[in-house]
Amino acid sequence: MDFSTITIVAAIIFISTLTRSTLGFGDGLLGMPLLTIVVGIEAATPLIAFVATTIAVTILRSNWHQVDIRIAWRLIIGSLAGIPVGLFLLTNIPDTIVKSILGMVLVLFGLYNLYTPKLPELNDERFAFMFGFVAGILGGAYNTNGPPVVIYGSIRRWPPILFRATLQTYFFPTGFMILLGHGFAGLWTRDVVLLYAYVLPIVFLAIWMGGTLNKHIATEQFGRIVYGLLVVIGIVIIVSG
Repeated sequence: MDFSTITIVAAIIFISTLTRSTLGFGDGLLGMPLLTIVVGIEAATPLIAFVATTIAVTILRSNWHQVDIRIAWRLIIGSLAGIPVGLFLLTNIPDTIVKSILGMVLVLFGLYNLYTPKLPELNDERFAFMFGFVAGILGGAYNTNGPPVVIYGSIRRWPPILFRATLQTYFFPTGFMILLGHGFAGLWTRDVVLLYAYVLPIVFLAIWMGGTLNKHIATEQFGRIVYGLLVVIGIVIIVSG
């Protein structure tokens, strides 16, 4: 693996980690399509999982008092059921199909957040299992388990503090299980582990910068920029796929 590839990967990881640290989510959505182009989907998927787990642990260390597992457990159980389905898709479906699906997810999620349709409030918590299951499939295959959970939280009308804390509570156990699933699937290759070691200092720097940016930049405005970029990236991935 040459120096230029490592540099590009580090830059992508920095941007995606900064996004997650600032907004609370979005690292997989932003990093996966770009890394897929550079190193391929079977290397990009476990690398993002390693980084995402590191981010979750680091953030939760300083925000553990906001964790409320009573809210997130249905989403977590649903995701654990969906992760094996996603891993099957990752290891048995051609890259072109995977890229096209990932691109469509990015476009739809970006447009949803840009236009924010007024969906009815969801009062039945049992639907969390369904949203979690879909999130698990997307997480196991593409490390993009965020959209269904974010949409569920929006429909449930979670206030901002609860929204942010619940996302981190959800992402840690599901991300860890996705990471282990990649290991059992044989995706922890030497190149993936080396790339993770190379970018780890960048990850910690981006986490610190994201925490600082969150206090000084309007998150909603920053988010709209990210969602617009996701739409553009999603279209590029669909075309290339």
